[in-house]
Amino acid sequence: MDGSVLGFAVALSVVLVGSVLVAAGLGPAVIAPGETVRYLWAALTGGEIGSDEVTTYQIVWQIRTPRVLLAAIVGAGLAAVGVVVQALVRNALADPFILGVSSGASVGAVGVSVSGGLAGLGIYAVSAGAFLGALGASLLVYLAARSAAGIMPLRLVLTGVAMAFGFQAVLSVIIYFAPDSEATSAVLFWTMGGFGAATWGSLPVVAVVVLAVLVVLRRYGRALDVLSLGDETAGSLGVDASSVRRGLFVLAAVATGAMVAVSGAIGFVGLVVPHVVRILVGAAHARVLVVAPLVGAVLMVWVDLVSRTVVAPRELPLGAITALVGVPVFVVLMRRRGYLFGGR
Repeated sequence: MDGSVLGFAVALSVVLVGSVLVAAGLGPAVIAPGETVRYLWAALTGGEIGSDEVTTYQIVWQIRTPRVLLAAIVGAGLAAVGVVVQALVRNALADPFILGVSSGASVGAVGVSVSGGLAGLGIYAVSAGAFLGALGASLLVYLAARSAAGIMPLRLVLTGVAMAFGFQAVLSVIIYFAPDSEATSAVLFWTMGGFGAATWGSLPVVAVVVLAVLVVLRRYGRALDVLSLGDETAGSLGVDASSVRRGLFVLAAVATGAMVAVSGAIGFVGLVVPHVVRILVGAAHARVLVVAPLVGAVLMVWVDLVSRTVVAPRELPLGAITALVGVPVFVVLMRRRGYLFGGR
Protein backbone atom coordinates (compact mmCIF):
# COMPACT_ATOMS: atom_id res chain seq x y z
CA MET A 1 0.00 0.00 0.00
CA ASP A 2 1.57 3.29 -1.08
CA GLY A 3 1.66 6.46 1.00
CA SER A 4 -1.24 8.26 -0.67
CA VAL A 5 -3.63 5.35 -0.22
CA LEU A 6 -2.48 4.86 3.36
CA GLY A 7 -3.10 8.54 4.02
CA PHE A 8 -6.60 8.31 2.57
CA ALA A 9 -7.31 5.19 4.62
CA VAL A 10 -6.11 6.72 7.89
CA ALA A 11 -8.01 9.97 7.31
CA LEU A 12 -11.19 8.14 6.38
CA SER A 13 -10.87 5.84 9.41
CA VAL A 14 -10.69 8.88 11.69
CA VAL A 15 -13.69 10.43 9.92
CA LEU A 16 -15.60 7.15 10.25
CA VAL A 17 -14.99 6.90 14.00
CA GLY A 18 -16.02 10.52 14.45
CA SER A 19 -19.11 9.99 12.31
CA VAL A 20 -20.17 6.96 14.36
CA LEU A 21 -19.83 8.91 17.62
CA VAL A 22 -21.74 11.92 16.27
CA ALA A 23 -24.49 9.76 14.73
CA ALA A 24 -24.93 7.80 17.96
CA GLY A 25 -25.62 11.04 19.80
CA LEU A 26 -27.95 12.72 17.33
CA GLY A 27 -31.65 12.14 16.94
CA PRO A 28 -34.91 13.38 18.48
CA ALA A 29 -33.00 13.34 21.78
CA VAL A 30 -29.66 15.09 21.20
CA ILE A 31 -26.79 13.80 23.32
CA ALA A 32 -23.45 15.61 23.51
CA PRO A 33 -20.42 13.78 22.01
CA GLY A 34 -18.69 13.69 25.40
CA GLU A 35 -21.71 12.05 27.00
CA THR A 36 -22.02 9.62 24.11
CA VAL A 37 -18.41 8.54 24.55
CA ARG A 38 -18.96 8.14 28.30
CA TYR A 39 -21.99 5.91 27.79
CA LEU A 40 -20.21 3.81 25.19
CA TRP A 41 -17.20 3.43 27.47
CA ALA A 42 -19.45 2.38 30.34
CA ALA A 43 -21.14 -0.23 28.14
CA LEU A 44 -17.82 -1.65 26.92
CA THR A 45 -16.08 -1.71 30.30
CA GLY A 46 -19.02 -2.42 32.59
CA GLY A 47 -18.78 1.02 34.17
CA GLU A 48 -21.55 2.56 36.25
CA ILE A 49 -24.00 5.29 35.28
CA GLY A 50 -26.48 7.26 37.34
CA SER A 51 -30.03 5.98 37.77
CA ASP A 52 -31.34 9.13 36.11
CA GLU A 53 -29.23 8.37 33.00
CA VAL A 54 -30.56 4.88 32.28
CA THR A 55 -32.98 6.00 29.58
CA THR A 56 -30.37 8.10 27.77
CA TYR A 57 -27.85 5.27 28.09
CA GLN A 58 -30.29 2.80 26.54
CA ILE A 59 -30.99 5.18 23.65
CA VAL A 60 -27.27 5.41 22.87
CA TRP A 61 -26.25 1.80 23.47
CA GLN A 62 -29.31 -0.31 22.70
CA ILE A 63 -30.96 1.69 19.90
CA ARG A 64 -28.55 4.00 18.09
CA THR A 65 -25.18 2.25 18.34
CA PRO A 66 -26.20 -1.04 16.67
CA ARG A 67 -28.02 0.94 13.99
CA VAL A 68 -25.03 3.17 13.26
CA LEU A 69 -22.62 0.22 13.20
CA LEU A 70 -24.94 -1.71 10.88
CA ALA A 71 -25.07 1.31 8.56
CA ALA A 72 -21.26 1.43 8.47
CA ILE A 73 -20.96 -2.31 7.79
CA VAL A 74 -23.56 -2.29 5.01
CA GLY A 75 -22.09 0.85 3.44
CA ALA A 76 -18.62 -0.69 3.40
CA GLY A 77 -19.93 -3.93 1.94
CA LEU A 78 -22.02 -2.29 -0.77
CA ALA A 79 -19.10 -0.13 -1.90
CA ALA A 80 -16.68 -3.07 -2.06
CA VAL A 81 -19.13 -5.36 -3.84
CA GLY A 82 -19.92 -2.54 -6.26
CA VAL A 83 -16.23 -2.36 -7.20
CA VAL A 84 -16.15 -6.11 -7.76
CA VAL A 85 -19.36 -6.33 -9.78
CA GLN A 86 -18.31 -3.50 -12.10
CA ALA A 87 -15.09 -5.36 -12.87
CA LEU A 88 -16.89 -8.70 -12.98
CA VAL A 89 -19.27 -7.68 -15.76
CA ARG A 90 -17.06 -4.89 -17.20
CA ASN A 91 -19.95 -2.45 -16.96
CA ALA A 92 -19.70 1.04 -15.45
CA LEU A 93 -23.42 0.98 -14.60
CA ALA A 94 -23.28 -2.21 -12.58
CA ASP A 95 -23.99 -2.34 -8.86
CA PRO A 96 -24.47 -5.13 -6.28
CA PHE A 97 -28.14 -5.54 -7.21
CA ILE A 98 -27.75 -5.94 -10.97
CA LEU A 99 -27.71 -9.73 -10.61
CA GLY A 100 -31.31 -9.87 -9.32
CA VAL A 101 -30.24 -10.39 -5.72
CA SER A 102 -32.38 -7.62 -4.22
CA SER A 103 -35.52 -8.76 -6.06
CA GLY A 104 -34.94 -12.33 -4.92
CA ALA A 105 -34.45 -11.15 -1.34
CA SER A 106 -37.70 -9.19 -1.51
CA VAL A 107 -39.58 -12.26 -2.69
CA GLY A 108 -38.09 -14.31 0.15
CA ALA A 109 -38.85 -11.71 2.80
CA VAL A 110 -42.39 -10.99 1.64
CA GLY A 111 -43.11 -14.68 1.14
CA VAL A 112 -42.13 -15.39 4.75
CA SER A 113 -44.11 -12.39 6.02
CA VAL A 114 -47.30 -13.46 4.26
CA SER A 115 -47.07 -17.22 4.71
CA GLY A 116 -45.64 -17.30 8.21
CA GLY A 117 -42.87 -19.59 7.08
CA LEU A 118 -39.66 -20.09 9.11
CA ALA A 119 -41.69 -19.17 12.21
CA GLY A 120 -39.28 -21.18 14.34
CA LEU A 121 -36.65 -18.46 13.80
CA GLY A 122 -38.80 -15.86 15.56
CA ILE A 123 -37.82 -12.26 14.83
CA TYR A 124 -35.10 -13.46 12.43
CA ALA A 125 -37.54 -15.30 10.15
CA VAL A 126 -37.97 -12.45 7.64
CA SER A 127 -34.22 -11.79 7.45
CA ALA A 128 -33.58 -15.50 6.95
CA GLY A 129 -36.20 -15.55 4.19
CA ALA A 130 -34.56 -12.56 2.53
CA PHE A 131 -31.13 -14.18 2.70
CA LEU A 132 -32.39 -17.47 1.26
CA GLY A 133 -34.25 -15.58 -1.46
CA ALA A 134 -31.11 -13.64 -2.37
CA LEU A 135 -29.00 -16.79 -2.59
CA GLY A 136 -31.72 -18.56 -4.56
CA ALA A 137 -31.88 -15.68 -7.03
CA SER A 138 -28.09 -15.70 -7.39
CA LEU A 139 -28.10 -19.43 -8.07
CA LEU A 140 -30.80 -19.09 -10.73
CA VAL A 141 -28.93 -16.26 -12.42
CA TYR A 142 -25.69 -18.23 -12.37
CA LEU A 143 -27.27 -21.38 -13.82
CA ALA A 144 -29.13 -19.42 -16.50
CA ALA A 145 -26.07 -17.36 -17.48
CA ARG A 146 -23.60 -20.25 -17.54
CA SER A 147 -22.57 -21.58 -20.93
CA ALA A 148 -19.95 -23.91 -22.36
CA ALA A 149 -17.58 -20.95 -22.63
CA GLY A 150 -18.07 -20.02 -18.97
CA ILE A 151 -19.85 -16.95 -17.61
CA MET A 152 -19.80 -14.10 -20.10
CA PRO A 153 -20.21 -10.58 -18.65
CA LEU A 154 -22.97 -9.43 -21.01
CA ARG A 155 -24.86 -12.69 -20.61
CA LEU A 156 -24.63 -12.35 -16.83
CA VAL A 157 -25.98 -8.79 -16.84
CA LEU A 158 -28.87 -9.57 -19.19
CA THR A 159 -29.81 -12.65 -17.19
CA GLY A 160 -29.75 -10.70 -13.93
CA VAL A 161 -31.95 -7.95 -15.34
CA ALA A 162 -34.41 -10.47 -16.80
CA MET A 163 -34.58 -12.41 -13.52
CA ALA A 164 -35.17 -9.18 -11.60
CA PHE A 165 -38.24 -8.49 -13.73
CA GLY A 166 -39.42 -12.03 -13.08
CA PHE A 167 -39.08 -11.65 -9.33
CA GLN A 168 -40.91 -8.32 -9.49
CA ALA A 169 -43.79 -10.15 -11.19
CA VAL A 170 -43.82 -12.73 -8.39
CA LEU A 171 -43.93 -9.90 -5.85
CA SER A 172 -46.91 -8.35 -7.63
CA VAL A 173 -48.79 -11.66 -7.47
CA ILE A 174 -48.02 -12.08 -3.75
CA ILE A 175 -49.26 -8.56 -3.02
CA TYR A 176 -52.39 -9.11 -5.09
CA PHE A 177 -53.38 -12.22 -3.16
CA ALA A 178 -52.17 -11.04 0.26
CA PRO A 179 -55.00 -10.83 2.82
CA ASP A 180 -53.91 -7.44 4.15
CA SER A 181 -51.45 -4.61 3.56
CA GLU A 182 -48.60 -6.37 5.36
CA ALA A 183 -47.07 -7.57 2.10
CA THR A 184 -47.16 -4.07 0.62
CA SER A 185 -45.36 -2.63 3.64
CA ALA A 186 -42.75 -5.38 3.48
CA VAL A 187 -42.14 -4.74 -0.22
CA LEU A 188 -41.65 -1.03 0.43
CA PHE A 189 -39.06 -1.79 3.11
CA TRP A 190 -37.13 -4.36 1.10
CA THR A 191 -37.05 -2.21 -2.03
CA MET A 192 -36.17 1.11 -0.33
CA GLY A 193 -34.02 -0.10 2.56
CA GLY A 194 -33.63 0.97 6.17
CA PHE A 195 -31.87 0.21 9.44
CA GLY A 196 -34.83 0.75 11.76
CA ALA A 197 -34.87 -2.93 12.77
CA ALA A 198 -31.18 -3.01 13.73
CA THR A 199 -30.34 -4.79 16.98
CA TRP A 200 -27.19 -6.17 18.53
CA GLY A 201 -28.45 -9.62 17.53
CA SER A 202 -28.55 -8.71 13.84
CA LEU A 203 -24.98 -7.41 13.72
CA PRO A 204 -22.65 -10.41 14.19
CA VAL A 205 -23.58 -12.47 11.13
CA VAL A 206 -23.55 -9.63 8.59
CA ALA A 207 -20.39 -8.17 10.17
CA VAL A 208 -18.52 -11.48 9.92
CA VAL A 209 -19.68 -12.07 6.33
CA VAL A 210 -18.81 -8.57 5.11
CA LEU A 211 -15.42 -8.44 6.87
CA ALA A 212 -14.51 -11.91 5.59
CA VAL A 213 -15.45 -10.94 2.04
CA LEU A 214 -13.44 -7.71 2.29
CA VAL A 215 -10.37 -9.67 3.42
CA VAL A 216 -10.72 -12.22 0.61
CA LEU A 217 -11.29 -9.54 -2.02
CA ARG A 218 -7.95 -7.94 -1.14
CA ARG A 219 -6.32 -11.02 -2.68
CA TYR A 220 -8.17 -10.45 -5.97
CA GLY A 221 -6.68 -7.02 -6.68
CA ARG A 222 -4.47 -8.04 -9.61
CA ALA A 223 -7.08 -10.46 -10.98
CA LEU A 224 -9.69 -7.70 -11.02
CA ASP A 225 -7.29 -5.40 -12.87
CA VAL A 226 -6.72 -8.06 -15.51
CA LEU A 227 -10.40 -9.04 -15.67
CA SER A 228 -11.32 -5.44 -16.50
CA LEU A 229 -9.20 -5.69 -19.65
CA GLY A 230 -11.20 -8.59 -21.12
CA ASP A 231 -11.06 -12.36 -21.08
CA GLU A 232 -8.57 -12.69 -23.92
CA THR A 233 -6.10 -10.36 -22.25
CA ALA A 234 -6.66 -12.14 -18.94
CA GLY A 235 -5.88 -15.49 -20.56
CA SER A 236 -2.70 -14.16 -22.14
CA LEU A 237 -1.58 -13.00 -18.67
CA GLY A 238 -2.23 -16.37 -17.08
CA VAL A 239 -5.54 -15.54 -15.37
CA ASP A 240 -8.43 -17.99 -15.77
CA ALA A 241 -11.23 -15.46 -16.29
CA SER A 242 -14.06 -17.98 -15.91
CA SER A 243 -12.71 -19.35 -12.64
CA VAL A 244 -12.06 -15.88 -11.20
CA ARG A 245 -15.47 -14.64 -12.31
CA ARG A 246 -17.15 -17.65 -10.70
CA GLY A 247 -15.38 -17.06 -7.38
CA LEU A 248 -16.15 -13.36 -7.40
CA PHE A 249 -19.78 -14.06 -8.26
CA VAL A 250 -20.13 -16.29 -5.19
CA LEU A 251 -18.48 -13.72 -2.92
CA ALA A 252 -20.65 -10.90 -4.27
CA ALA A 253 -23.83 -12.97 -3.94
CA VAL A 254 -23.16 -14.07 -0.35
CA ALA A 255 -22.17 -10.56 0.80
CA THR A 256 -25.11 -8.89 -0.94
CA GLY A 257 -27.53 -11.48 0.39
CA ALA A 258 -26.30 -10.96 3.95
CA MET A 259 -26.60 -7.17 3.65
CA VAL A 260 -30.01 -7.16 2.00
CA ALA A 261 -31.29 -9.54 4.69
CA VAL A 262 -30.75 -6.89 7.40
CA SER A 263 -31.19 -3.61 5.51
CA GLY A 264 -33.24 -4.17 2.38
CA ALA A 265 -32.00 -2.94 -0.99
CA ILE A 266 -30.13 0.38 -0.85
CA GLY A 267 -29.23 1.62 -4.29
CA PHE A 268 -26.57 3.93 -5.73
CA VAL A 269 -23.95 3.32 -3.01
CA GLY A 270 -22.40 0.41 -4.89
CA LEU A 271 -22.74 2.31 -8.17
CA VAL A 272 -21.37 5.76 -7.32
CA VAL A 273 -18.75 5.13 -4.61
CA PRO A 274 -16.43 3.04 -6.83
CA HIS A 275 -16.32 5.81 -9.43
CA VAL A 276 -15.58 8.48 -6.81
CA VAL A 277 -12.80 6.37 -5.32
CA ARG A 278 -11.21 5.69 -8.72
CA ILE A 279 -10.95 9.44 -9.25
CA LEU A 280 -9.31 9.83 -5.83
CA VAL A 281 -6.78 6.97 -5.87
CA GLY A 282 -6.65 5.67 -9.44
CA ALA A 283 -8.02 2.55 -11.09
CA ALA A 284 -5.83 -0.15 -9.49
CA HIS A 285 -8.20 -2.42 -7.59
CA ALA A 286 -5.70 -3.08 -4.80
CA ARG A 287 -6.02 0.63 -3.95
CA VAL A 288 -9.72 0.98 -4.65
CA LEU A 289 -10.64 -1.95 -2.40
CA VAL A 290 -8.88 -0.27 0.52
CA VAL A 291 -10.54 3.13 0.20
CA ALA A 292 -14.00 2.28 -1.18
CA PRO A 293 -15.29 0.44 1.93
CA LEU A 294 -14.32 3.35 4.15
CA VAL A 295 -16.01 5.89 1.86
CA GLY A 296 -19.11 3.70 1.70
CA ALA A 297 -19.21 3.32 5.49
CA VAL A 298 -18.93 7.07 6.13
CA LEU A 299 -21.54 7.85 3.47
CA MET A 300 -24.05 5.35 4.82
CA VAL A 301 -23.68 6.52 8.43
CA TRP A 302 -24.56 10.07 7.40
CA VAL A 303 -27.34 9.00 5.02
CA ASP A 304 -28.93 7.02 7.84
CA LEU A 305 -28.57 9.98 10.19
CA VAL A 306 -30.37 12.22 7.69
CA SER A 307 -33.11 9.62 7.16
CA ARG A 308 -34.02 9.49 10.85
CA THR A 309 -33.64 13.16 11.77
CA VAL A 310 -34.96 15.30 8.88
CA VAL A 311 -38.63 14.41 9.40
CA ALA A 312 -38.38 12.88 12.89
CA PRO A 313 -40.09 10.93 14.37
CA ARG A 314 -40.79 9.49 10.91
CA GLU A 315 -37.98 8.13 8.76
CA LEU A 316 -37.21 8.75 5.12
CA PRO A 317 -36.44 5.65 3.00
CA LEU A 318 -32.69 5.25 2.66
CA GLY A 319 -33.00 4.36 -1.01
CA ALA A 320 -34.67 7.69 -1.72
CA ILE A 321 -31.86 9.64 -0.05
CA THR A 322 -29.05 7.69 -1.75
CA ALA A 323 -30.77 8.22 -5.10
CA LEU A 324 -31.20 11.96 -4.50
CA VAL A 325 -27.49 12.20 -3.66
CA GLY A 326 -26.25 9.61 -6.12
CA VAL A 327 -27.95 10.81 -9.29
CA PRO A 328 -26.40 14.30 -9.43
CA VAL A 329 -23.02 12.98 -8.27
CA PHE A 330 -23.05 10.34 -10.97
CA VAL A 331 -24.04 12.87 -13.65
CA VAL A 332 -21.20 15.17 -12.58
CA LEU A 333 -18.74 12.27 -12.67
CA MET A 334 -19.81 11.22 -16.16
CA ARG A 335 -19.45 14.78 -17.42
CA ARG A 336 -16.04 15.19 -15.83
CA ARG A 337 -13.53 15.80 -18.59
CA GLY A 338 -11.17 12.89 -19.07
CA TYR A 339 -13.05 10.47 -16.79
CA LEU A 340 -13.46 6.95 -18.11
CA PHE A 341 -14.56 3.79 -16.36
CA GLY A 342 -11.51 2.36 -14.67
CA GLY A 343 -9.42 5.49 -15.11
CA ARG A 344 -9.23 9.26 -14.87
